Amino acid sequence: MEIHLTVLLPLTAVWLVAGWLADGLPRLDHARALRRRTGWVLALTSTGLGLTAAVLVAGLSSAGAAPADRAAAGLTLAAVPALVVAACTVRRVRRLRAGAVALSSAPDTPSPHGLRASAAHPLIGLPVQVTGLAILPAVVTASAPGLLFGPGVTGPAITVGVLGVAAIGVRHALRHNRFVERAAPARPASARAAGPLHV
Repeated sequence: MEIHLTVLLPLTAVWLVAGWLADGLPRLDHARALRRRTGWVLALTSTGLGLTAAVLVAGLSSAGAAPADRAAAGLTLAAVPALVVAACTVRRVRRLRAGAVALSSAPDTPSPHGLRASAAHPLIGLPVQVTGLAILPAVVTASAPGLLFGPGVTGPAITVGVLGVAAIGVRHALRHNRFVERAAPARPASARAAGPLHV
C-alpha cells in the first residue's frame, strides 16, 4: 500500500460522510434533528478543511517525491471545492443551525419549509460532495497505479466525473426549488382568480 494512501483514505471518508449528512438535511422534518445533524456537518467539514489544509501545507513544505508531496498532489482537484466549502458552506450551515436551535426548544417542533429550503440550497451539499468525489481519483491511483490514468482512460474518466458533478448539481437545484415553492406564502383565491386578467 502506498504511504500517502493512509493519509488520503481517512480524508476521503471525512468528506464523503459530511457530504452524505449534508445531503440528508432537507429531509429532516423536526428542528431538533436538524440542529443535531447540522452540528455533525459543521464538525466534519471543519475537520475535513483542517486536514486538507494540513496535507497541502505539508506537501508545499517538503521537497521531492515524499509521501506528503504525493498526498498533496492528490488533493489538487479538491482544493477549489474545499475553498467553496470554507467560503460559503460553513457560513450557511452555521446560519441553518442557528435557525434550528431557535426552533428546537420543544422536541417535536417541525422544521418550517423555509428552513428546509435553506438546508436544500446547492451551496450546502454540493461543494462538500464534490470535494469528497474529487479526492477519489487520487485514492484509486494510489491503490491501483496506472488504472485511472492509463492509456485511453483519462478522457472517459474526466467525462464521467464532469457528468456526475453536473447531475448532482441539477438534483440539488431542483430540490431547492421544490422547497422554495413550498415555503412561498399562498396567494389569496381572489388574487389567483384575477391573475390571468392582468396584462
